[in-house]
Amino acid sequence: MGENHRVFIDNPSLNDSQCFDDDGRLKRTGTFWTASAHIITAVIGSGVLSLAWAIAQLGWIAGPAVMLLFSIITFYTSCLLTDCYRTGDPVSGKRNYTYTQAVGSLLGGYKVKVCGFIQYVNLFGVSIGYTIAASISMMAIKRSNCFHNSGGKNPCHMSSSPYMMMFGVAEILLSQIPDFDQIWWLSILAAVMSFTYSGIGLALGIAKVIGIGTFRGSLTGISLGTVTPAQKIWRSFRALGDIAFAYSFSMILIEIQDTVKSPPAEAKTMKKATKLSIAITTAFYMLCGCMGYASFGDFAPDNLLTGFGFYNPFWLLDIANAAIVIHLVGAYQVFCQPIFTFVEKWASQRWPERKTITKELKIPMPIRGFRPYKLNLFRSVWRTAFVMLTTVISMLLPFFGDVVGILGAFGFWPLTVYFPVEMYIEQKKISKWSSRWICLKMLSMGCLMISILAGTGSIAGVILDLKVYKPFKTTY
Repeated sequence: MGENHRVFIDNPSLNDSQCFDDDGRLKRTGTFWTASAHIITAVIGSGVLSLAWAIAQLGWIAGPAVMLLFSIITFYTSCLLTDCYRTGDPVSGKRNYTYTQAVGSLLGGYKVKVCGFIQYVNLFGVSIGYTIAASISMMAIKRSNCFHNSGGKNPCHMSSSPYMMMFGVAEILLSQIPDFDQIWWLSILAAVMSFTYSGIGLALGIAKVIGIGTFRGSLTGISLGTVTPAQKIWRSFRALGDIAFAYSFSMILIEIQDTVKSPPAEAKTMKKATKLSIAITTAFYMLCGCMGYASFGDFAPDNLLTGFGFYNPFWLLDIANAAIVIHLVGAYQVFCQPIFTFVEKWASQRWPERKTITKELKIPMPIRGFRPYKLNLFRSVWRTAFVMLTTVISMLLPFFGDVVGILGAFGFWPLTVYFPVEMYIEQKKISKWSSRWICLKMLSMGCLMISILAGTGSIAGVILDLKVYKPFKTTY
């Protein structure tokens, strides 16, 4: 990450100094804890809010089982992917700074372009999904207070567009932070916020279960009669996409790993960070999803904290939704940094003589101890345009659940499973038709089938949504 913003040194003696890494770049400072914060920020996102709905479609047996299956698959393939950060030797091999560069180094050919297209489209889609989710949470704060003040008599309908624009303005400002390794503080803040709103959702679910004195729901999920047989099938497929989206972070794993210092080997640190992060998120997911389903049964809302399954205490819901907004502000940056860096690197290589693209002005910071801010005209204009584009598209497609399902289905198999498996096979020179090769291929094919089913269900949901929603006029 940040290839445009690091210093390259040709003198080997300087490269071995305390200031530079083995590739001649400024020494990386990331640790197990910062890597864990980045992962948790990426994983425990808005996807957690749709898990109660997902489990409601699948039931008490299949719901938790599918969630556990996705966590195991994600952890395993993430460990394969960490071994691909360096080509060849895991300690001294050539570094791959981005996911796409790792694919190019190990697989090459057309697969690089396919991977890059899927990765950046998925990251672009995530930024849209997060804009939608943040606006819904901001509206939920306004609506919960409106409900409280009117005693529940006012339906409190409002447009989502102004809230999306507010989120966009915040992202335009934060997107001017030049590099991934400079937003570690934002990731830590976002990770804390994710625990805050997940914990509140869990506590409200437990309180409601205690209040009604029983666990709602069934072994097979939402009952026929509440939905038609066709809806049951499509909803079950979409639930797979929602759960897949909740675990999506592989597309930025290499970029996170490139911020980690060594020794120990970066792969060793990342495997530990991935293990801790996925264990924590799975525990939260199980608790939040299951308690949400136990609270509402077949009628579990699409978004646990903004679907108004809970109304009181309204002030606690306000805190939870504010935490969601803060978390999504940080998560947006974590997911968009790879896109920013890719375009800026391409532009600097395409037009190296243009000062508007390559020149950086150092602006002193008013706070003592902070490094001068590096202002680049192209970076400022391009990132502002990117945020504005995602905001406009969010206004056109303001339906949270189905967008989440499509993103999960579209990105899960290629980015979380296929490319990590193929790169690992190439990296470790696993012989064709060996038992290990067959097992890895079977894992990849099985996950492909899951992605196809999830995508089918989510697309069916979007088609139904488009019959109801009107662009720029959506109200909740």
